[in-house]
Amino acid sequence: VTAVVYFSVIDPVAAVVNVVNFNQATTQIGQTSLRNVLGQSELDDLLSQRNKINHALQEIISEQTTRWGINITAVEVKDVELPATMQRAMAKQAEAEREKRAKVIHAQGELQASASLAQAAAVMSTQPAALQLRFLQTLTEVAVEKNSTIIFPMPIDILEPIMEIMRNYAKKPEHEPLNGSRSSEPSLPR
Repeated sequence: VTAVVYFSVIDPVAAVVNVVNFNQATTQIGQTSLRNVLGQSELDDLLSQRNKINHALQEIISEQTTRWGINITAVEVKDVELPATMQRAMAKQAEAEREKRAKVIHAQGELQASASLAQAAAVMSTQPAALQLRFLQTLTEVAVEKNSTIIFPMPIDILEPIMEIMRNYAKKPEHEPLNGSRSSEPSLPR
């Protein structure tokens, strides 16, 4: 971390008498105070709340240098350079946070989709025509995909009239054709 301390001498006698080298002493107090404040701060605070940290450093350093006749006018934390391992760890943390948000958004989408599906199922259960329309929509979507084989499931209620005709045909004598003509060949309805 790089920081700059701006100061001025307001009492030259105190600056010479109360400390051996006010310039070096102010620099050392600044470095020590910087280490103490940064040691107590979170990295996120250092990156996001520099003004607050700058002000805290200015107050701490001023407490020491005022008796030397030195006025601290400003303290600025300039650069924060992190070791490569710390940068990688922060990148992993940021990536994990992005993944977490993506999963939450995906889960919310799934929840909305399932609510819509439940609502659609409720409508379809009370409206048989809606279910048949959905069946036809699905067949249209499947046909667009140009698959080589399409199997059409037939609902039982569609097959019921055909089954009834076949049962009636089986009950009739062999000599009586299904369509009422007297042909010797049996025929099916058209």
